Amino acid sequence: MLSIGIVGLPNVGKSTLFNAITKSQVLAANYPFATIDPNVGVVQVKDERLEHLAQIYKSEKIIPTAIEFIDIAGLVKGASAGEGLGNQFLSHIRQVDAIAHVIRCFDDTNITHVEGKIDPLRDLEIIEMELRLADLELINKRLPRLEKQLKIKVKEAIIEASALTKVKEMIETDGKPQDIEFTEEESKMIKNLNLLSLKPNLYIANLSESDLVNPEKNAYFIQLKSKAHGAGIDVIPVSAQVEYEISSLDHDEQVVFLESYGLKESGLDSVIKKGYELLDLKTYFTCGPMEARAWTFIKGTKAPQAAGIIHTDFERGFIKAETLSYKDLMECKTPQGAKEKGKVRLEGKEYVVQDGDIMLFRFNV
Repeated sequence: MLSIGIVGLPNVGKSTLFNAITKSQVLAANYPFATIDPNVGVVQVKDERLEHLAQIYKSEKIIPTAIEFIDIAGLVKGASAGEGLGNQFLSHIRQVDAIAHVIRCFDDTNITHVEGKIDPLRDLEIIEMELRLADLELINKRLPRLEKQLKIKVKEAIIEASALTKVKEMIETDGKPQDIEFTEEESKMIKNLNLLSLKPNLYIANLSESDLVNPEKNAYFIQLKSKAHGAGIDVIPVSAQVEYEISSLDHDEQVVFLESYGLKESGLDSVIKKGYELLDLKTYFTCGPMEARAWTFIKGTKAPQAAGIIHTDFERGFIKAETLSYKDLMECKTPQGAKEKGKVRLEGKEYVVQDGDIMLFRFNV
């Protein structure tokens, strides 16, 4: 399951946003997880295709895929050195797939700012610097431990030391992660270390309710967008307060509420979509009279590995995958109609699964 860590300074609206996420949290009855930690919200990923498939296949249940949002308590300057229980919080961030920075872009004299005044670029710099400093500390501890292995030329140690040195240079020269040129072996090695400064990022600009209609009129948002553009990072305009208000509404009420702001989807849905794009995630479906279900996979996944997402036995005994694209099904109206027009294919082990594929796996264990 995709996990996104929500980070930010205290009093930037992070808790309000997370409370909205928690209010829209999937009930245990609808999702196969027994207990969820208090700082984790599991949210359904909305996909209108699933609703259409359930109607076509007359499915009793609809099971969407889900995403985890992990609330990292407010970081402060000096977190990498332990300020404000920083080390504990930073360790939580290491476990997530992507990081969403919540940045306050509104003035309100009733809500104090930990740094005294509103300055989105300074706030972002504080958080990003703390994440980098935490990585630098980890690297500086790790490199000396590799020295003995390097002397006897252990291959894995050479690869790791090279990768760590590249990241260290990037941090110390204030470089960009995307400019680091890792070898394929280094990329695999560095991924296992969960370095904070290498995780995919997106920025959530927390606006006032009045600015949500036209974020481009907000000077703070413009500043943040300009910085993000230079770094190749997406900025999502959100009002944490509005998200909280709509989280308790039913679907039809949410649509009306969002339309009043000229929006087609909630900020939370935008964050989920961007999270999927960041991590190259796609969706395939399994459908039948019992259930219509969505499954998340990484772009480039082949059919046997996609089957293994459901159960390891499916991958181990994979024979073929009966496959129909969502687009073809919509054009043919029914699965039978698609079959008659030759749109249902039998794909083998080398087939690369596509977003929107409807799959039935044949296997033998």
